[in-house]
Amino acid sequence: MTERLGATLRDGGCDFLVWAPRPRSITLHRPGHVDLQMERDGDGYARLHVDGMRAGDRYAYRLDGGDARPDPASRWQPDGVHGLSAVVDPSGFAWLHDGPVAPPLADLVLYELHVGTFTAVGTFDGATRGFDGLRDLGVNALEPLPIGQFPGARNWGYDGVQPFAVQQTYGGPEGFRRFVDAAHAAGLGVVLDVVYNHLGPEGNYLAEFGPYFTDRHQTPWGAALNFDGADSAHVRRYFVENALMWLHEYHVDGLRLDAVHAIVDSSAYPFLAEVADVVHGAAADLGRRGYVIAESNLNDPRVIRPRMRGGWGHDAQWSDDFHHALHSALTGERNGYYADYGTLDHLATAYGRGFVYAGEHSTFRNGRYGAPPDGVRGEQLVVSTQTHDQVGNRVRGERLASLVRFEELKLAAAAMLCSPFTPMLFMGEEHGERAPFPFFTSHSDAELIGALGRGRTYEFAAFDWQGDSPDPQSEATFRMSVLTPPERWTDEQRTLRRLHAELLRLRRTMPALRDRTLDPALVRVEPNEVLVVRRPGPPDALLVLALSGDTDAAVPGRWRVVFDTADADWNGPASERPDVIADRVAVRGRSAILLERCT
Repeated sequence: MTERLGATLRDGGCDFLVWAPRPRSITLHRPGHVDLQMERDGDGYARLHVDGMRAGDRYAYRLDGGDARPDPASRWQPDGVHGLSAVVDPSGFAWLHDGPVAPPLADLVLYELHVGTFTAVGTFDGATRGFDGLRDLGVNALEPLPIGQFPGARNWGYDGVQPFAVQQTYGGPEGFRRFVDAAHAAGLGVVLDVVYNHLGPEGNYLAEFGPYFTDRHQTPWGAALNFDGADSAHVRRYFVENALMWLHEYHVDGLRLDAVHAIVDSSAYPFLAEVADVVHGAAADLGRRGYVIAESNLNDPRVIRPRMRGGWGHDAQWSDDFHHALHSALTGERNGYYADYGTLDHLATAYGRGFVYAGEHSTFRNGRYGAPPDGVRGEQLVVSTQTHDQVGNRVRGERLASLVRFEELKLAAAAMLCSPFTPMLFMGEEHGERAPFPFFTSHSDAELIGALGRGRTYEFAAFDWQGDSPDPQSEATFRMSVLTPPERWTDEQRTLRRLHAELLRLRRTMPALRDRTLDPALVRVEPNEVLVVRRPGPPDALLVLALSGDTDAAVPGRWRVVFDTADADWNGPASERPDVIADRVAVRGRSAILLERCT
């Protein structure tokens, strides 16, 4: 058996392996037992086998006789980030639904959720009660925000400090296995959000073990992880093993890599390419899909370019340009990074090639931005109208439903779900959730809490937003983020959910909506602020978006009206237009119409 980092049950006992070149000595600490000296090798690894240990037994490491520290590769932290680690037996879970589940990339519909606020219960088990409803909606893959152990009970997940340990307040490792098993039972894949660009500040003991970090690079969150300096091979091993753990021990269907633009790596074989290679290889061995999806704000097609063409080989990457272009068109916001967007031409460019900026000058960045996405297909770009970032990084965490009217929410849904891209819904968006999603934490370090507040204030400065941000440390801030239960939805919210379900049904069944071709020639902007996007069939379809007042658009030929967000079925200002139109179509202001060519 290949050695694994952490604690591994074997032969009636437990193997311990940790990379710790920094201390002169390292001992295994177990409550009620004498500390045991660990054997060291020339690469800085310490190992030990202890007979008689079982799942649930607590342990930690003492470095040079100091305080007990959690295992950097701990699978379970029952008492939080500062407590002892606990041994876990992955083989003890009885998987009931273990076959391939994730759909092909071209059919993927992602649903981003935060376990703590998806339900009032705030646990993995609580979340599973909504899985059948998400399947019926048309979602086929869940994307949970990071679940690595973080300080306290409330956090987005990006302050995690133990990447291998599943957050205890959500239900710990067994709870997440039940979550994945229940998702698979409902026909939903699981693409887990993981953070390989930084670790949080509280409870972060890695630097005491070895050079996991480097001062050669910096990230917005502090020192960068050491992926390309001295001893970086061992740091890379640590995170590669983490990626593989989620596939082998938790049966996830893929990983979403947070903010890869913050991973600085000048090596000839970048860590991000290595991760993609090993995940794809492991998934193939397991007979499952193993997606690797990157969040990148660089508009760099190398992320998704095949390895044989010099790329990193990721399956897909986020394209924020689509969100920014649509959001600024709907809200009129032009501050911060929205300064680079705002015209219908920007949205047309997003539809035509995926990136609005592919080498052009960016006002916000004061320089050239992006590179041409030659050869990229629509399914390789994940788009959204809302995300945890785009909502939560507003000063008050307002969702789109609090910024625009009902008609514009329907238009936004059609714009995304009828696009050639891979869509991602942010939890609650399908029913027009109005509960905000502000930033929240539960740190215990007063100095750190103050620094976070100052950092958030600085981050908001570019947007000139008015008002104060909710206190991230207050439990009330967390509680206000919990989704509204279905029994409290308004009529408009129920209608919006039906609308999303119908659009997703059309996305699955209409031949033209299944095409993922990107081509600027398929998109045109008419002088009266109408955007027409052709989706090639056969039969062809047209998505017509009216971003201002009532108008019409040229649509040469005969077309069947498939869907109109302004129809009475969707609580819209019903029109009298016929079901089949020729050459021109009337469009209500701030609405979307989907047409299919008559054959």
